[in-house]
Amino acid sequence: MSEQPSRRDPKQLRASDADRERVAQVLHRAMGEGRITLNELEERLDQVYAAKTLGELEPVMADLPADDTALPALTDSSAAVSTTPSSSPSRLIGGTPGSTTSIAVMAGADRKGVWVLPRQHNSFAFWGGIQIDLRHARFAEAYSTITAVAIMGGIEVIVPDDITVEVTGVGIMGAFETKNKKGASPTAPPGAPVVKVTGLAFWGGVEVKRVPRDKIKEIE
Repeated sequence: MSEQPSRRDPKQLRASDADRERVAQVLHRAMGEGRITLNELEERLDQVYAAKTLGELEPVMADLPADDTALPALTDSSAAVSTTPSSSPSRLIGGTPGSTTSIAVMAGADRKGVWVLPRQHNSFAFWGGIQIDLRHARFAEAYSTITAVAIMGGIEVIVPDDITVEVTGVGIMGAFETKNKKGASPTAPPGAPVVKVTGLAFWGGVEVKRVPRDKIKEIE
């Protein structure tokens, strides 16, 4: 009588990009619901994107509500890995990343209209001005960082109020600040894309303006 092949431990199966993205979406939703902080989100995302196996993805969600779509291989009795991607947490996420840099030296530069913000965008203004307008933008990933450095210049970032924004930059003889325009909601809905704006304003200014989405033409 032949031996039946032993069943593989699902936790040892290699994680796919779709698996990692599903877990990342669970984390973004948890942050939007106030279950974890932005710093915790960043730390856990680092673990997610470095994970090689499904088992390595488990710890980052151990203290969060169960989500059956996150790791189907760990709950399926047949240990089959699902390859069907879960729905995006926002219609705004996805697309081919656009430019990773905006530079203005004694001049001006704009990033506006319909474009896709990459995971990391670097902006540098020296004796010049830059406007980064996200009102009609999409987001290559659920979490993006804009590093803005303004030296004797200015950088303006316009963000609709259904996007979560975190501003952590430093102003030295300048200003690095957020302004909510009249009518803008103080918080974004759960599952919204997250944009972190960080950097330096030296003898210059970096201003993040949050504006109401309901006054912007809807993105198709």
